[in-house]
Amino acid sequence: MQKLEVFGANKLRGQIKISGSKNASLPILAATLLSKKKVYLKNLPKVKDIETMINLLQSLGSKIKFEKKNLVIDNHKQNKKFASYSLVKTMRAGILVLGPLLAKFGNAKVSLPGGCAIGSRPVNIHLDALSRLGVRYKIVQGYIYATAPKGLVGTNINFSKISVGATENLIIAACLAKGTTTLNNCAIEPEIKDLVNFLIKLGCKIKWTAKRSLKILGVEQLNQITYSVMFDRIEAGTYLIAAVVTEGDLKIKNIIPQIIQTEINLLKKIGAKIIMKKNEIRIIGSKKIRNLNIRTAPYPGFPTDLQAQIMVLLCKANKNSLIKEDIFENRFMHVAELNRMGARVSISGNKAFVKGKTTFAPAELMATDLRASVSLILAALSAKGKSVINRIYHLDRGYEHIEKKLRKVGAKIRRIN
Repeated sequence: MQKLEVFGANKLRGQIKISGSKNASLPILAATLLSKKKVYLKNLPKVKDIETMINLLQSLGSKIKFEKKNLVIDNHKQNKKFASYSLVKTMRAGILVLGPLLAKFGNAKVSLPGGCAIGSRPVNIHLDALSRLGVRYKIVQGYIYATAPKGLVGTNINFSKISVGATENLIIAACLAKGTTTLNNCAIEPEIKDLVNFLIKLGCKIKWTAKRSLKILGVEQLNQITYSVMFDRIEAGTYLIAAVVTEGDLKIKNIIPQIIQTEINLLKKIGAKIIMKKNEIRIIGSKKIRNLNIRTAPYPGFPTDLQAQIMVLLCKANKNSLIKEDIFENRFMHVAELNRMGARVSISGNKAFVKGKTTFAPAELMATDLRASVSLILAALSAKGKSVINRIYHLDRGYEHIEKKLRKVGAKIRRIN
């Protein structure tokens, strides 16, 4: 099994180009099932979750190939409606094929999803909303058996709570439903806006009617299109934090700074110097890191996917900090490993109490999930000496060429077998 070897503590200097967004690419890939015409996608990240989603689409009958830098998806003969556990088990986004399959065929059999072990991600919000469109379903031995006897029929849907995945699934499904669907209490993450922009270009009729409300008029015909996926804001946030953790000086390129304004404001409060341009940010870390109380929240709040990374930074702050995790109930699994490196973090329910003034010590570490993996890299970059991080397959699900990108800016990091 592969490991990462990290030798701290170098200041990161140089520039990093941010890859395409994993969390935008996955629903867009699922949405290509709607169309019988070719779709050309650009800027997809080379990460394991994208590879898994491509394999899932191919298992459903999609013809997929790479042409230069485009992924070409041809669904004109796509006719399978079974998404197996073997493909869906490693990522929660597998559930996103349910909506387009029901919209297209009126029935589907899809495995309940997997992914990181960071808390329950109930699909009941997806299923309750789909049932409002006329879907009947039952769950048998870990599979969702769903049918829409009269096809999908547009209606008014109020999500019981804000859910990124359910919002995506219902937007995609409603595009081919008969009549008009209105969705209220939607998630408004930038990746959802990117999905909507993709679907509009595809020929779907979607309109934002309020901050968290959408109106979708079902269509019958879709276009052949080329679409470039947005940048990965979580990858961008991770490298911004890496610059501050190592007291470095980085240019983060290929981004839209306004999309990550919450993170930028927070890093300024902590003490980073930030200079913004149209498609890049220069960030300079400070020796003095100020403490902060943070709560994770749906966009435009602070993202749960950056909680582990910011914790590493707050361990080095001048005073104590508090992190409240309001999205997933089991997302502090990195804490035990950080404490082994000298951090002093205690957990009570969904709160992490972070003592400041930590000097990280190198250690052998075990990654538990995608974002926890990268938080251990950040801590190791700050520690003097050699750290070894095990189970890095989590990391490969969401970060493209992370060692290469870090080595280019001065990190001593390598992958070993």
